[in-house]
Amino acid sequence: MAKIKYYYNTHTCTYEKVRTSAWDILFNISAFIILAALAGAGAYWFGSRFFESGREAALRKENEELKFYYELLGKELNKSQEVLASLQTRDDNIYRVIFEADPIPAAVRGAGIGGANHYKDLLDKGLEQQELIINTFARADKLKKQLYVQAKSYDEITGLVKNKQKMLACLPAIQPVRNSDINMLAGFGGRIDPVYKTPKFHSGMDFGAKTGSKIYATGKGVVSVAGYGKHLAGYGQCVVINHGYGYQTLYGHMSKVKVRVGQRINRGDVIGLVGSTGKSTGPHLHYEVIKGGQKINPVNFYYNDISPKEYQNMLDVSSRQSQTYD
Repeated sequence: MAKIKYYYNTHTCTYEKVRTSAWDILFNISAFIILAALAGAGAYWFGSRFFESGREAALRKENEELKFYYELLGKELNKSQEVLASLQTRDDNIYRVIFEADPIPAAVRGAGIGGANHYKDLLDKGLEQQELIINTFARADKLKKQLYVQAKSYDEITGLVKNKQKMLACLPAIQPVRNSDINMLAGFGGRIDPVYKTPKFHSGMDFGAKTGSKIYATGKGVVSVAGYGKHLAGYGQCVVINHGYGYQTLYGHMSKVKVRVGQRINRGDVIGLVGSTGKSTGPHLHYEVIKGGQKINPVNFYYNDISPKEYQNMLDVSSRQSQTYD
């Protein structure tokens, strides 16, 4: 029940009932509705401006998760490409060289994907993160095609291996000194002569190690030189092994030779000890690989007993300018 209101009439000096007209009622109701609408609109604006809706919060969380997984995918693609690059290097510089197979052309290894039209379906969708998505698809597609090329290459090499088992046993395929014995390396190529301090071509690889460290034959073969060779001045006490198939290996500056000329040996046999005989400034093994009379970089033949990372480190050492022991 509505309350009855009174007002004091100063003319009659009495209290009289307040009479409310229909217009007053309508005005009051209209004012209330307008104020309520304004208050509601203000509350909605404030809430939407400073507070997320459930849907917006869910979308934001989803975007953050997608960004995280994209970055994770990018890292995995980078790792896969690094591993593939290592496999390609071994394929070109080791396996195909050894088996005298033609190298795979760079254009084939590059595995092109045919330009932006290759992703026309994605372009037509008008995606918000279109460039990001297409870039990821392109990297993944290129990696898949490069892996396919590498797999076909290994199929070819496997076929060559099956036909050359005897050759594989003879190839110089391990390091001549154990990793645990090595304290310094000097690679193949242009180096500084340790005695004359002038540039010269270093025709092998030096493995610095303590005097008496074991030296191992790197492949099956027959000893053709043991001791001081007539035409090997400067190498000191050395061993030369004829592996057949056009390959020879030379081991120089030994402190002791443990094989004789004509002796048949297998890969991994101890043939001598590290020393500093001949033209040498410290105990080390000078190691050479000779193919068809030409001295070639030994680093390409250590594929039997080192990891891809160790192989890459060896490549870096082999290409670095430094002073040798001889």
